[in-house]
Amino acid sequence: MDEIKLIAIDIDGTLANSKKEITPAVKKAVLMAQEQGKQIVICTGRPLSGAQRYLNELGLNGQDDQYVVSFNGAVVESTKGKVIFKQGLKYEEYIDLEAIARKLKLHFHSVSLDRIYTANRDLGHYTIYNSRVVKLEVSYRTQEEMRQIPIIKCMYIDDPGYLDEKIKSPLFKKMEERIVFSKTEPFYYEATAAGVDKGTGLKRLCDYLKINRKNVMALGDQANDMPMLKYAGLGVAMGNAVEYTKVHADEITADCDHDGVAVAINKILK
Repeated sequence: MDEIKLIAIDIDGTLANSKKEITPAVKKAVLMAQEQGKQIVICTGRPLSGAQRYLNELGLNGQDDQYVVSFNGAVVESTKGKVIFKQGLKYEEYIDLEAIARKLKLHFHSVSLDRIYTANRDLGHYTIYNSRVVKLEVSYRTQEEMRQIPIIKCMYIDDPGYLDEKIKSPLFKKMEERIVFSKTEPFYYEATAAGVDKGTGLKRLCDYLKINRKNVMALGDQANDMPMLKYAGLGVAMGNAVEYTKVHADEITADCDHDGVAVAINKILK
């Protein structure tokens, strides 16, 4: 195996356990990897604001030479907030995505770099939950008012069973040439611009840092992590990962409640 120079880690269900905490063993392994010169990169569906709690804990926040792949790869930036790459959704795409939500009676919101927006006055409880997790305020805006707002991604958020049934609709299939859809949590179905996912976001960062994909390890658990696991020279699925992600992984580690990230990192440390 080639020497690992960069370790890309998803947050929820990967770096963080089911209590949304970094275990002592995982923190120790990550800090040890940093001491050995490994670049630690958080790759998440969250915005930078939603990752800062963990970046602070690992001593990575607010720095010019530490990086985050956020919004499922739609934004690559330093932890100090310098944007290296950004690819959002066009207004026309937002309108079409929002129309699907109305037709299928799904709760829906869009996300900019610094705020969540909804055109539905009846806020879904998962929108409120998402707002708390990613540390972004929620604002009501009509579809017309959204015309001037830069949108990074959109999210369908609803009860898992209901959401799973609705996303089978052919309405989503019709947009697949223009949009990347990914399941990021049982109650989230996210939409980013075509060509945008965690794999392409990680590639852009590696190109920027001049790091070969052979020297990258990526760890994740959900379907939206699969592209970065496939891109990395060593793709590691968590023991709690969905089957779709496990199938595309090179290795499977322990689950997030049994220090899976630490187990994987310790295997590659000297």
